[in-house]
Amino acid sequence: MTATPHGRRSAARRLVLAALLAAASAAWPADATMRISHQFPPAHHSAKNLEQFAADVKAATQGKVEVQIFGSAQLFKPNQNHAAVATGKIEAAAIVGFTLGGTIPEMNVTLIPYYVTAADKVRKFPGSPAARMLDAKLLDKGLLNLGWMVDASDGIFTSAKAPLVQPADFKGIKIRGLSKLFDEGLIAMGAAPSAMPGSEVYQALQTGVIDAGFTGVAAAYERKYYEVQKFGVASNIILAHDVLVVNPAWFNALPAEFRQAIQAAAHKAELRSIPKTAGIAADDVKNLRDKGMTVTVLTPEQEKAIAAAMQPAVLKAFKASSPDAQKLIDLVDRL
Repeated sequence: MTATPHGRRSAARRLVLAALLAAASAAWPADATMRISHQFPPAHHSAKNLEQFAADVKAATQGKVEVQIFGSAQLFKPNQNHAAVATGKIEAAAIVGFTLGGTIPEMNVTLIPYYVTAADKVRKFPGSPAARMLDAKLLDKGLLNLGWMVDASDGIFTSAKAPLVQPADFKGIKIRGLSKLFDEGLIAMGAAPSAMPGSEVYQALQTGVIDAGFTGVAAAYERKYYEVQKFGVASNIILAHDVLVVNPAWFNALPAEFRQAIQAAAHKAELRSIPKTAGIAADDVKNLRDKGMTVTVLTPEQEKAIAAAMQPAVLKAFKASSPDAQKLIDLVDRL
């Protein structure tokens, strides 16, 4: 049947109206906005994981929740994110767990060298009684934790003059530390640690403020340590999480369907972050070697030597840091 001119005009009007409605819908503001502050550069794996989180939330809420991400410490410095979220200056942040160790000493438990780094413990940690205990302590400090995203389940000591393979190699070395707790292990080997956020390490290495760096193996590539360091020594030494925290009052005021969508997306981010294989990822090592870094992956025997030198001092300091430290150790031992 041939359409009449009137019919064609009606169809055209319907198309125009549909286009106008679509444009209006696209321009309409979201029902809720979730701003996330973090310290990671765009190439960092955690930054990419958060971008996917934002996409998952958008898809699950049909765009009704807009996730805005502010990386590279552009809104708040790493040590400012806690207060910013707790006071409601921003809705959310992804915070490297051990940076909260000064306020919540128990958050340092995964920094005990070679203690929570076995593949099965890394996999079981989120949702475990140990993690729930830490979640409760975070909530006491004004942070509702939505997810334990693995930042690194390994670590690499980088250096310019010689590889740091055995405890004796660390004597007199000025090195990037992580926290007061972890640094007790470095001091036990004779090193002089300076704790600093990952965003500051490259310049410190470049200018000679420190001799050696320490970070995750993937992060060493993403932060281009190979440009200022010749050697790298990798092992499964620590477990570092990026906790995705939100302001509790803001989150609890959201409609139930929004909360569920955000929590589901956070769980997906958690699962994506867990390493697929045990040991050091071969691709991460290859990336550094392709850039000219000489990378040594420690053997189990070499790991035991480093553990024997570092772990007693760190474990002693951890147990002394909090009345609940031993309870948390017992929970981790059951993972």
